[in-house]
Amino acid sequence: MTGRLAQLWRYPVKSMLGERLTAAEVTATGVAGDRGLALVHRETGRVASAKHPRRWRGLLTLRASGAAPGPVRIILPDGRTVSSGDADVDELLSRVLGAPVTLTGTPPDGAVLDRARPEAVLDAGVTADVPVDLSPLGTAAPGTFFDFAPIHLVTTATLRRLAAETADPRGGATGRDGGEGSGDGFEPVRYRPNLVIDVPADGFVENEWVGRELRIGDALVLRVLAATPRCAVPTLAHGELPRQVAALRAPARLNRVAPLPQLDPQPCVGAYALVVRAGRVAQGALVEVG
Repeated sequence: MTGRLAQLWRYPVKSMLGERLTAAEVTATGVAGDRGLALVHRETGRVASAKHPRRWRGLLTLRASGAAPGPVRIILPDGRTVSSGDADVDELLSRVLGAPVTLTGTPPDGAVLDRARPEAVLDAGVTADVPVDLSPLGTAAPGTFFDFAPIHLVTTATLRRLAAETADPRGGATGRDGGEGSGDGFEPVRYRPNLVIDVPADGFVENEWVGRELRIGDALVLRVLAATPRCAVPTLAHGELPRQVAALRAPARLNRVAPLPQLDPQPCVGAYALVVRAGRVAQGALVEVG
């Protein structure tokens, strides 16, 4: 199967909105600058993540751009801008989020985050006090802020399938080369991929790529590790995009698979990958599935 790289994204600060790129270097630690920074709660030592919506959904009202170790620019909900290098960045972000946080590029030893159980969030709402599990970071990429692996990808085939199964009017296609609301059928930014791959197929084709390699452009080679289990984040408001519970309920109905052999079936969208060979990629690059 062949396809094209339709979109390329990075998220400079974990759980904040990110930026769409036209080209980027991809190394063993992912798209340059991706998840290079995160907020750590000063009282618990845990990494702040919108996976715990009751506490941290406000992260998705903030937008980050740029790449550490250079300055990362963060746009606040009121339009003000703060830089990662500003002396008052921690206090300003703490006030915005209503919790004491520190912006850092160094994951704590044994870094973990709180992951609210997705079904409980759907049933009780984002403000409810629901069961929360501790989730270790960087299982396949130790010493990073990645949930599991350094690359997350999703195909337009999956986005089209999801769009076909939801009556939400925002699920309509808005154009393959458009902005945040595009994805040939369903908003890809809800699933926070690095790569959106356009393929002439139907359904959740990423499931079939597990264990296979993808060649993207002239140099980059990825190995697909696992389908991506979904948390509550896709259902949350992302900037101007409103809350959409179908973003989790649809895959729960259509694509409940075991992402790893030792895990139970879970709603999955997209796939995690490791970088086998680094390289520069650009939007429109040819993607070949080995």
